[in-house]
Amino acid sequence: MKDKTEREKAQTNIAENRKAFHDYHLLESFEAGVALLGTEVKAIREGRVNLRDSFARIDDGEVFLYNVNISPYSHRGYADHEPLRRRKLLLHKNEIQKLIGKTVEKGMTLVPVRMYFKNGKVKVAVSLAKGKKDYDKRETLKRREADRETRAAIKSHR
Repeated sequence: MKDKTEREKAQTNIAENRKAFHDYHLLESFEAGVALLGTEVKAIREGRVNLRDSFARIDDGEVFLYNVNISPYSHRGYADHEPLRRRKLLLHKNEIQKLIGKTVEKGMTLVPVRMYFKNGKVKVAVSLAKGKKDYDKRETLKRREADRETRAAIKSHR
């Protein structure tokens, strides 16, 4: 196995939204910072974050993250945070303009795909996505099953 570079080691995954890969066609990804409270960052470092059923929305020219569950920090004192509060995503103005133009299209949405640390800062990969229909999901499952079977056949053939 090849060794990871310093940059890859620094980009450790905190949470992944696997459901997004199943439910959406991911078209374009953006890296965004997140405006967080201190207790939230500490809870994230403990791995107390869940991206399932989360989404992003543009309000008044700003992008916000909804339904990201960051559980309370274990060693908190009086300071605490609301687990499901909306959190502001930090993107460049031109990226936000691009997203506004794309999300106006029918069926397009913003989905957080993964959360990770980059140079000590919490980042979120937000993807522009189009919802899959049921037959697309079944087709994806069939393709995945066929790939698994071919890998098993090749492995047993050796």
